[in-house]
Amino acid sequence: MRGLLRRLTGAAAVMLLAAACGGVAATQGAADSVPLQVYAAASLQQPFEELGAAFAAAHDGVDVEFTFAGSSTLVQQIRQGAPADVFASADPSTMDKLVEAGLHGSEPVDFTANTLLIAVPAGNPAGVTALTSLTEEGLHLVVCAPEVPCGAATEIVEQAAGLTFSPVSEEQSVTDVLNKVTSGEADAGLVYVTDVARGGDAVEGIAFPEAQAAVNIYPIATVKDSENLELAQEFVDLVSGPRGQEILDGYGFVGR
Repeated sequence: MRGLLRRLTGAAAVMLLAAACGGVAATQGAADSVPLQVYAAASLQQPFEELGAAFAAAHDGVDVEFTFAGSSTLVQQIRQGAPADVFASADPSTMDKLVEAGLHGSEPVDFTANTLLIAVPAGNPAGVTALTSLTEEGLHLVVCAPEVPCGAATEIVEQAAGLTFSPVSEEQSVTDVLNKVTSGEADAGLVYVTDVARGGDAVEGIAFPEAQAAVNIYPIATVKDSENLELAQEFVDLVSGPRGQEILDGYGFVGR
């Protein structure tokens, strides 16, 4: 009986050791995956997530990880040492900050464009009809902060129309503006055409001619200190290439 117990105990020890080794192997396998860090303007979230899935499917062992936020916030994080491999901005002036800091790994490529649209909650309860409606007393208007590309574009159309807005809030990303409109916290907001499309039935869009004075061009570049510079360039090539253009067009972005 004691011999049987010793054999059983030995077998159990072998099984436990095998399980432990298997666990280590699995951990090592997960660690072997290569993360590609893409920092991109908030308005790019939907097409970039689709592009990321396509890129990962074509590159075994590569995980595309996104950070979406206002472009000015992202470039500040990169300048402070955030481990970005790729940076896609919603306007050239924000990309210029990366270049001026000497942190670009490749020359920026303009890959798409976007224009502003007035966004109102479904049913348009405030009765907004045009850009002039955004100056009416009592209207709760939300816009992007001036340092954010959508905010800079808002200032341009404001000047082009000869108007003065008095927003109740200035947000750090266009996504935050859209969320305040769709939740009913705001009567109107200035967002991109693509954001209204993303908002679905919760939001309505109102076009205005002054938007053509502030077409936002989107550049993309690799980041100098990337540990995966070759993969980063391949992602840039995908975005700026035919497949990337097809996906971006499908979300309402304007081709180059």
